[in-house]
Amino acid sequence: MLLKLIEIIDMKIDLLDLENQKKGELELNSLIFGQIVRTDIMHRVIVWQKAKKRSGTHSSKEIGDVEGSTRKIYKQKGTGRARHGSIRAPQFRGGAVIFGPHPRSHEFSLNKKVRKLGLISALSLKKQENSIIVLDELKVNEYKVSLISKKLKRFGIIGCLLVDDVVDKIVLGSISNLPHVDMLPVCGLNVLDILKHDKLILTVNALKKIEERLL
Repeated sequence: MLLKLIEIIDMKIDLLDLENQKKGELELNSLIFGQIVRTDIMHRVIVWQKAKKRSGTHSSKEIGDVEGSTRKIYKQKGTGRARHGSIRAPQFRGGAVIFGPHPRSHEFSLNKKVRKLGLISALSLKKQENSIIVLDELKVNEYKVSLISKKLKRFGIIGCLLVDDVVDKIVLGSISNLPHVDMLPVCGLNVLDILKHDKLILTVNALKKIEERLL
């Protein structure tokens, strides 16, 4: 079934420049961009990514951490009321929290093969949706938001993820104020960022590095 799917998907893609002019044609690697999309694997990878991002700084006070007197609030018997000791008890407002959260790491391990398969599935999904654009290079001469914005609009897109083998500082500075536009080096490419953006713009050098990373 895997071989049949690879045969059906056309791996050819146009090579463009930043002016949206065709420079040639490339054939994407079917082992990366032509595989079966595993939504279950992508979900596992995204949960793993988000768990690593969690700060884990949530905290609550136990009875020893709450300020307040240790004096018994009223006598044990004869009041007709329930028996209470410390005013810091959890049933009182401002009291302790029982079994509450404490600072900890939410990170968990995920098999390297699963992470790689999730990334391949995300890239294959973008290829099936025709949401991949390949550029000969990704460079501009000056820090100018309007310049890079104008060039991106030539492709008919507003939000996208730019990926290059090495992040160009001028491009990164130019897109910093553009909403829904981000840039990553190949080493930082991940499932969550790929799926968050409508379009994926890769350079030729990025394609080579992706193959080295995943094959």
